[in-house]
Formats: sequence, C-alpha cells, structure tokens
Amino acid sequence: MGCVLGIFTCCFGSTACSLCCACCPATRNSLITRLAYGLLLLIGTIISGIFLMPDLPKILNKIPRLCKNSTWNDEGTVSGYISCEEIVGYSSVYRIQFSFACFFFLMMILMAQVKQSKDFRSGIQNGFWFFKIIIIVGICCAMFFIPNRGFISALMVVGSICGFVFILIQLILIVDFAHSWNENWVAKGEDGSRKHYCGLVFFTTSLYTISIVSVILLYIYYASKTTCGLNIFFITFNFLLCLIISVISVLPMVQNYHSTSGLLQSSFVTVYVIYLTWSAMTNEKPDPICNPANNNVSEKRSVEITSIVGLIIFFGMTSYSAMTSSRSSSSGKLLGMSNNDDIENARPKIDGGKSYDDEKESVAYNYSLFHLMLVFASFY
Repeated sequence: MGCVLGIFTCCFGSTACSLCCACCPATRNSLITRLAYGLLLLIGTIISGIFLMPDLPKILNKIPRLCKNSTWNDEGTVSGYISCEEIVGYSSVYRIQFSFACFFFLMMILMAQVKQSKDFRSGIQNGFWFFKIIIIVGICCAMFFIPNRGFISALMVVGSICGFVFILIQLILIVDFAHSWNENWVAKGEDGSRKHYCGLVFFTTSLYTISIVSVILLYIYYASKTTCGLNIFFITFNFLLCLIISVISVLPMVQNYHSTSGLLQSSFVTVYVIYLTWSAMTNEKPDPICNPANNNVSEKRSVEITSIVGLIIFFGMTSYSAMTSSRSSSSGKLLGMSNNDDIENARPKIDGGKSYDDEKESVAYNYSLFHLMLVFASFY
C-alpha cells in the first residue's frame, strides 16, 4: 500500500513536471515551475479562444442530452440541460479567465511568506499539478452557474483595470528584455565582435521601419478623414511620444547615468505602443470610415490578427519573466527574486534531464508576487 501511495505521489507531485524535461539539460526547479504555470495559463487562453468559435454551438448541439433542443441521431430533439448558445462567446471567456484569476489569487494567498523549499507549501507550489488542474476545472464549472446579471459587467470593469496593469508589466518586461539583449551584444561588440554591432543596427533599424510603416497604415485605414479626430489624435500623440522617448534615450546625460541605454530599447517600446494603438482601434465600434476592419462583425467573430499577436507577446513575455534569473533585472525585481548566484554557481553536477532544488537556502523568487502577476495576466 505504501508503494502504491509513493507512486501516486510521484505521478501527481513535482516529479510529473520533471518528466516533461527528460530530454533537457539539468534544470532548476524554480524555472520548471514558472514555465509550467505559464503553460497552464496559455492552455486556458487557447480554450477561451475555442469558445469564441462561431460554429461551436452547432457542435455542442450534436452532443446528446447536453444542450436544450439538441439533435440526437436524427430521431428528433432531446431536451438538454443548458443553452449552448449562452455558454459561448465573450461571456465564456470572462468566466474561464476569471477562474484562472481566482486560482492564482488563492495560490498567492497560500504562498505568502514562503522562504525556502523546506516549507511544506513549497511542495504545493512546485507539484500536485493534477490536483491544481482539477481545482481550476471545478472553479470554471462553478463560474458557468453564475447568472449574467451584473456579473459580466463587473468582470469587464475589473478586467479592464487589471489588464491595464498587466500592459504596464509587459512594457517593463519588454524594456528589460531589450536592455539585456543590448547589454549582451554591446559587451561582445567591445570585445571585437563586429557582427554583434551590425546586428544591433539591423534590428533597431528594422523595428523603427516597422513602426513607421505601421503608423502610415494606421493613418490610411483608421484616420483617413477629419471625422476620425480621436484616432488621428491617438496615432499622432503616441508616435510623437515614442519619438521623444527615442531622443531622450541617446542624450549624453542619460548615457552617462546608464551607458547601456540606447535605441534598441526605444525601438521595442515604439513597436509595442504602436501595436497597442492598432489593437485599441480595431476594437472600436464599427465605422465604415474610421474602423473598416470591424464592420459586419458579430459578438462571436473569429479570432483577429491583433489577438494572435497579443497572444504571442503575452506568452513570450510570460516565458521571459519565468526564465529570468537575475535579481538586478526589472523582471527580477517584479518577482522579488533572491540573489542565488552563489547557489547557481555551486550547483551539483547533475545529468541532463533531471531537475535540481535551487531553493534550499531561500526561494529563487517571491511566490506570491509571481501569482499576482498571473492574476493580472489572466484578466488581460
């Protein structure tokens, strides 16, 4: 019996996550855990996207005794339990993502003041993935029993606020990513690698070119008439603000204070701000002149290009924050990372495919802050 319980714990505990990395080099437990949570949220986001499919109600209606008036083997209709037309669309997305937000909020409360892996809560953080999935599914099912009256409206308000906060977090992560990239390639360039200098120039020029072309297209498609005054204002204001930031980044006083600041970081910020401007305009009310991309679109429209781009940025930045190990970086400060450089340098020699505990002395990051960031990410 003890052997069976041991196998059960092994399969549902932290070992289950390590099995996924069997073909990878020796990896830190803290890194595997953060990537697993990011993957969990990505799966939830994909499921939310599936619930936006226009043909999903027709597919659900074919399941016997599930939907009201569902078809069953051409023998007529059978009275089901739910209205499948009401459980799809954006209201379902709110319910699913709010379920993830509730789960991460509970984890944030549970993981408060965890200092090292000897704390039993650290085992909950790094393992028991099967039970975590069961909890998320249970919360999600419960959400669909809550009536729409006022619930979705309240979620829209909370989601807008938390989504805005996560946009700021993403901006910090983007700047931190560009800063790390710039610092690394400048250092290699100073060591005599000409190709790294050329690479910095190429990527910086490419990002600014994409930004300028995007601004021109925004003016053509979303601000072609004087009646689109609000669109004209936001396109012009955001682009001028990006130009000002770019100029400031190369001023002598800024370079003296922070020698690794430069146009690469500004180019990333510019592209991201222009993307946010485009995303906001595609979600305006339909207008044949000021928003032609949103004409004749119902609530159950298919996934847009902006959503796909947003998903790529979201998972990219979430993965970057998960893989960051430097306490001095902006993302490291966001997650409250510990200075475990000595532990990292003194790690044991472990064969590839196995994870090792890098949190014996202290946790590698603040568990509660990490889950708080995922709460904002869920609403986003």
